[in-house]
Amino acid sequence: MRPRLSKLASGALFFGLLAVPAAVEAKKDKIAPDAFSVTLPDPVPPAPPANGSIFQGSYVALTSGARAGQVGDILTIQLVERTIGAKSNSAGTNRDGSFGLTPPTTGPLSLFNPSDVAMGGGSQFKGKGDAAQSNMLSGEVTVTVAAVYPNGTMLVKGEKLITLNRGDERVQIAGLVRAADVTPDNRVLSTRVANAHIRYTGKGEIARASQQGWLQKFFSIISPF
Repeated sequence: MRPRLSKLASGALFFGLLAVPAAVEAKKDKIAPDAFSVTLPDPVPPAPPANGSIFQGSYVALTSGARAGQVGDILTIQLVERTIGAKSNSAGTNRDGSFGLTPPTTGPLSLFNPSDVAMGGGSQFKGKGDAAQSNMLSGEVTVTVAAVYPNGTMLVKGEKLITLNRGDERVQIAGLVRAADVTPDNRVLSTRVANAHIRYTGKGEIARASQQGWLQKFFSIISPF
């Protein structure tokens, strides 16, 4: 009976270890659900028109125009991200040393040859490493204004979900935008977004094909090589 219980315990432990990589991966990718959610303004009942002989409530101010500047307003982020990084490092050392002692020609030590009391050594090391990485992301994502701060800076966030026949593609962005960087047609470059958080993820057959399987992830974690 005990050998059977031992086998069951070993099997449970093995499958528990297999589930560790998946749990770690899920915990690492966990993000607050409202990090990129759309922010809508509070519904306000329309005020009764107060039209006069000079001012009309439907007039638009000449100085502000129709640029986004209030919570719930919409603007478009133009993604023009491009990063290139390269690093190279090399090192080399070389060291030689020798030691010799000439024994006397008389006495007990005269039995030793000069070559018996000589030694030498040397060491050499060479190392080199190179690394390069480049990323590019282009497109457009329309977001909403989530908050407006006293200095006029706006917190914007939003996402775009594209469903294809082989999976889903999702682009999410959040960050701070200055009102001065918003163009008259309510566009702003992603390079002008402060504290930008940009995520481009996918789900489906193509996304799964480019990832390691759960068993391979497990052996990658425990492998010492």
